[in-house]
Amino acid sequence: MLNIETFQNADLSQGWRPGNNAGGSTLFKALGHPLAAEKGRALIQKLKGKGPVAVYDPTGMIGNFHAYFDLTGIEIEGYYVQRIEDLDGTFLGHKAKPLTAMKAGKAKAALVLLFDADAVLAPIRFAFPEGTEIVTLDDMRIPEEMLTNKKKYLDPMNFATNFALLREVKGANGVDGLHTTVASANYWAMHGAKDPQLWLCLFDEAGEEIASWTESLPEAGAPFILDSQELRARFGLGDFTGSLFIHAIRIAGHDVVKYALDVYGEDGKALTCSHDANAWPADYYAGMPAGEADEEVTLFIQNSHPMPIPPKSIGLNIMGAQDISWYESEIPPFATHALNVNALLPQAEWPDQIEIVAGRFFVRPRYEVRRKELGRRRIAHANVERIDLKADPFIPKLSETMGKGYIMPLPVLPRDIFSTTVLPTPMARDEMEMPLRIELMDADGTVAASKYLGRIPRRESTAIDIDAWIAEEGAKLPSGHGHVEFLYDFRKGGEANGWLHALGRFEQKASGHRAETIFGAHIYNTPVIYKDEPQSYTNKPPGLTTRLFLRLARNGEDTICHLVYPASLPWHEKSATKLILHDEHGQPIAETGIEIACGGSRFWRLSEMFSAEERAKAGKLGYVIVRDTTCRLFGFHGLLNDGESFCLDHMFGF
Repeated sequence: MLNIETFQNADLSQGWRPGNNAGGSTLFKALGHPLAAEKGRALIQKLKGKGPVAVYDPTGMIGNFHAYFDLTGIEIEGYYVQRIEDLDGTFLGHKAKPLTAMKAGKAKAALVLLFDADAVLAPIRFAFPEGTEIVTLDDMRIPEEMLTNKKKYLDPMNFATNFALLREVKGANGVDGLHTTVASANYWAMHGAKDPQLWLCLFDEAGEEIASWTESLPEAGAPFILDSQELRARFGLGDFTGSLFIHAIRIAGHDVVKYALDVYGEDGKALTCSHDANAWPADYYAGMPAGEADEEVTLFIQNSHPMPIPPKSIGLNIMGAQDISWYESEIPPFATHALNVNALLPQAEWPDQIEIVAGRFFVRPRYEVRRKELGRRRIAHANVERIDLKADPFIPKLSETMGKGYIMPLPVLPRDIFSTTVLPTPMARDEMEMPLRIELMDADGTVAASKYLGRIPRRESTAIDIDAWIAEEGAKLPSGHGHVEFLYDFRKGGEANGWLHALGRFEQKASGHRAETIFGAHIYNTPVIYKDEPQSYTNKPPGLTTRLFLRLARNGEDTICHLVYPASLPWHEKSATKLILHDEHGQPIAETGIEIACGGSRFWRLSEMFSAEERAKAGKLGYVIVRDTTCRLFGFHGLLNDGESFCLDHMFGF
């Protein structure tokens, strides 16, 4: 495992940070930034010729720094700390000493593990041996013009970064290639940013930089798209699969880079969508299912650091199994490796769930499932499997004050067009069971069916085919669509941790095209708070309003959206939801209202909500904001290519 700190989950009821990101670390982003990494390596080379080097570590950075920049080649004179509490530490065999002991040492140079070091060092320079050359981490700063807060280098706003998976294959005849778009909007200017831009660096499959540039952003709230076909033409590139490093600079309001990722091409057979990668590499990921007999699963590992991933550092195992299959080759810095899951874990088959041993080497990964006989592709992502969560003994008592408590909703798409299968997924290392029931909700908010699933053991995968369940129960879904809710159910005991996840798999009946999405449970629409729930992405809990971003189709498809109104306690009988169509300049041009029953849902198409004239005025870069100030909705977005293909994933807001 890579010895860096990336994320510590925090209880947001005790504190909040823009983007709902109280636990994200900034240090690893500053050390591993593509522009900083080369400077860091140069710093190490500089120290190698300086003689004995004292290492001064006032804030506990040594583990993170050494993980990126190996200090074993430097002659270390001693390891010095500021905090008395750190004196029991050691580094490379050197027991920690207080800074006051350095002056008596024989160091010729000192490595001070600090950014913004001058102000700290000014009053304590006398503590260093006379004539000592002092080297600080300020030698590896990225350019000042990229910073939001120039006075505090490790301010999270200075390192709003993320990775996107880009695939670009021209194809033989211009229509059978494979292409990628990254779509978002300039939401930073909506929070007051004056001149936000994107600094972008594109790495190929081997981790070699093939382009880097600064991208201007449009007006406040206006959308933007990065298209692999356009980038190919702009930079004279060939086919590529790789990582796009995204750094939003001079921003405000959010230190999270959010986007929708679409892959399209192959005569419509590759249509798929996903979303941002989550910028904090984790120890484990889960929620990736094995394929069926005619399916090939590929896991895209995007090395998110400027050092290689060593052999046997990445592994796969069936959820609950002890045997791990290790990938035995090295993955270069910033490289993207397409790992054949079928080959590495041949015994896995649907609905087995696969656990990914990631070791903090890469951001939340995408996986692709290819139906070999039909030639169809779909991409989805795994989710972070928590290592810190334990069973919460208070969750079984939540029903006394918070009704349903945690709800994990997934859409049931219109049954005449799609089939829906849902699968609850363990998402914490210590989660040995999931005591659950599932409820099928019609779009009008009535319960169509309910089933106790028992205390599902970690090793078991319980997939529920909605059509088969409806037939078995003799149930009715009068609206033709709706949603399911996975709920904790302790009628026969059991433990829960609040990190309930589930995967939805959807198939277009006419074509056999599939889509998958996964998400986690929240407490919805209650005026009382438990820890950080009901969660808000823009302020402290409770989050009781909705603002969702819906990007529009660009290549003739229809845009689809499925909005769910889950409620842990009875809430407003109907939602007051506004669908606001914006043009490419971020200006609203049309608005329509819909009502969704509490506990219900609504599936809709853009072509049903806005006229052809309004859609034309929005253009290919237009978007819809789903806004509701009366309740918190959960949404899913996608594209529908007639009866040929479609895609679906959950939405995001900002």
